[in-house]
Amino acid sequence: MNIRRVRFDHPDAVKLNDEVQAEYHVRYGDGGDATSLDAADFDPPRGVYLIAYDEHDRPVATGGWRSQDSNEEGNEDGDAELKRMFVVAQARGRGLARRMLAALEEDARAAGRVRMVLETGTKQPEAIALYASSGYEPCAKFGYYRHYEDSRCYAKQL
Repeated sequence: MNIRRVRFDHPDAVKLNDEVQAEYHVRYGDGGDATSLDAADFDPPRGVYLIAYDEHDRPVATGGWRSQDSNEEGNEDGDAELKRMFVVAQARGRGLARRMLAALEEDARAAGRVRMVLETGTKQPEAIALYASSGYEPCAKFGYYRHYEDSRCYAKQL
């Protein structure tokens, strides 16, 4: 797996974002994640966006983090919010998500962020299992979906 930094508006990032949004729609029936994201949210040093490519240079996994500080949506100073973690269906089960997560945590830590946070949902049990097995613990809800029953928020000190 070759992990590269790209902008959130890179063509491969847009393609994978469309795929993850379609998967969210299938799971939740709501058209996808409505959280507001801008390509600049992931520009270093306040964030990063990564894509993993396979041996044939095909994009197979993605993820990013963006800086968050204390705000009206429940974030805390020093937060790095994990966004758009996704592995294409044909590449699942090979540890790509775990490797992507580790790369994102390392990058956020190097940027001075103190806590990685994420929001997922009850209809993504494999995501919940990944985060729990990677040291994430339930935390106070934050972000766009903080008032939704199916929303689950997790945090890990970096």
